[in-house]
Amino acid sequence: MKKTLFIVALAILPLCMNAQEQVADDQKQPSPQQETTQPKEQSEPKEPQKQTEQKEQKEKKPRKKASEVFTGFTGGMMLHAGYLFSDDPRKVFSNTGLGDENYIKGLPKKGFCYGIGGMMRIHLLNHIHLGAEGYVSTMPLMGTGSNIRSAWGAAFCDAYTEWGKVRPLIGLSVGGGSMRRLFVPDQVPTVYYQEADKTHYNASYAKTPFFLLDPYIGLEIAIKEHTALLIRIDYLLPFGRTSSGLTKLSEDVSWSHFMTPSGPRLYVGFMFGRFQRKKTS
Repeated sequence: MKKTLFIVALAILPLCMNAQEQVADDQKQPSPQQETTQPKEQSEPKEPQKQTEQKEQKEKKPRKKASEVFTGFTGGMMLHAGYLFSDDPRKVFSNTGLGDENYIKGLPKKGFCYGIGGMMRIHLLNHIHLGAEGYVSTMPLMGTGSNIRSAWGAAFCDAYTEWGKVRPLIGLSVGGGSMRRLFVPDQVPTVYYQEADKTHYNASYAKTPFFLLDPYIGLEIAIKEHTALLIRIDYLLPFGRTSSGLTKLSEDVSWSHFMTPSGPRLYVGFMFGRFQRKKTS
């Protein structure tokens, strides 16, 4: 009896061990459902996670602050001097009643001018100036009180770069003004007279408005943190009528005509303000 029980136990024991190993293997291996669902969960994140990731990416993108665009503001007064010229004295004085041809040929058609003005401007991106300016320029003639006086205002834009303490710039002004022409003859008759439908004046005065383009180049030299010396050369291009309103120089009085006298001017002045944004350490 004991032998038979021992033999049966020996036969059953391997079967039990095999069954236990099979159960352990089944527990280790994932089910087919788990295999299909796990990759989906890994590959497809939840929608709230996507939204948070997008917000984080937007926050990480650098934005230009107002202080990076608006980098300074300056202003100041400027003195100028120049040399103006014309091809005809009658265009200088804008008057045909100046006398005979010999007298007209002896009248001046060029000379020096001088004046004063100022400007205000803002600095953008450390490379652009935007601003407004205004000037008065006087050209005395003949020593008799005759003169050509121009007054104008304009908006301007220029580009600049920095070479240490020196800032070269190039730009253009666009605006308008008026040219006042006063003619006082060197020999003033006691009365004016008319002859052959021509009137000879003791003196004449005319005021002509004009539109202007003014290209310029310049150098700005830093003196202190908030002070700089500005040197600029321009060539004022005024366009207006070719008559004074008193007497016509020609039948065509179009505004597209280039007005004279005109020529280059040299400006020198001091600018004050904040020239560039403060560097943060």
